[in-house]
Amino acid sequence: MTTTFLSSGDLIVDRRAHYARMLAEAGDFSSAADLMEQALEGAPGWAAGWMMAGNFHLKADALGSAIAAWQRAAEHDPSGTLGAQMHLAAHGIGEIEPQAQAAYVEALFDQYAGRFEEALLQKLDYVVPGRLMALLGDAMRVLGIDGFARGADLGCGTGLMGERLRHVVSHLTGVDISAAMVAETRDKAIYDGVERAELLDFLGAEGCVADLVTAADVFMYCPALPPIFALVGTVLRPGGLFAFSVERHDGEDSQMLQASLRFAHNRDAVVRALADAGLDVLRVSEETIRRDRGQPVAGLLFVARKPDAEQFGVADIDMGAEAPVTLIN
Repeated sequence: MTTTFLSSGDLIVDRRAHYARMLAEAGDFSSAADLMEQALEGAPGWAAGWMMAGNFHLKADALGSAIAAWQRAAEHDPSGTLGAQMHLAAHGIGEIEPQAQAAYVEALFDQYAGRFEEALLQKLDYVVPGRLMALLGDAMRVLGIDGFARGADLGCGTGLMGERLRHVVSHLTGVDISAAMVAETRDKAIYDGVERAELLDFLGAEGCVADLVTAADVFMYCPALPPIFALVGTVLRPGGLFAFSVERHDGEDSQMLQASLRFAHNRDAVVRALADAGLDVLRVSEETIRRDRGQPVAGLLFVARKPDAEQFGVADIDMGAEAPVTLIN
């Protein structure tokens, strides 16, 4: 998303939008929304302006007006970069097209790249890479695995997971949809290679193989896990491990799009999807994976394995699981 895209192209409209933001920062969301609506009379095709108006309306508890503004934004941003379709779907209006979902996530993290680690580690109490590595290390110890020849870190971001994997993987590849994230990570030389790609494209590429696949805080941006798991099951060599996290929801649906525009996934549905992909679940850990607006975010961490010809039954593995970690039999 460029600065030009976020400008209306009209200095007067931009100035009014700036005043509206100042009102919002002062907590007067109703006045901010009204001023944005007035400003947009001079730039009715400004998608980013309609997004701002929608967000101000939402914070002013005017959901109907927010939805109307997001619908206008969606009309003028059909690619979905600004996330209008995501907001609408989160409130039960319309379906999310895969291209719009990918465009929104790419733009989100392109903007976020420069302050990604500071926000996660210092402000959001993010713990997934360390906890996921601990679970993975336990599984490796019990299974007698010293290391992996090839690893793939999906949604690698700036390499927080990759830093922990580096000492147990001989050749480690990072992949991320965000060009800005990829650029940040390449400068760190954590990975043997970093690719900019959508997950399904990367996993479905000819010759893609791995002994370890990880995805730390990635699947909350993915509405459907079965297609990803199916490809992971194909990519993994026999005996390979798959370690990942999800945000948790306890409802009946397989997944739920939250107001945060992140997807939460049902534990049983995740386990079924792994089984359908031919992967045995070794361990599941219930965690508070970070904080969002000061509130704890409930998550699940999984370690699964692709069986090999010599593997004994998963029920025979003693993982020494302590609460809240559970062994799947």
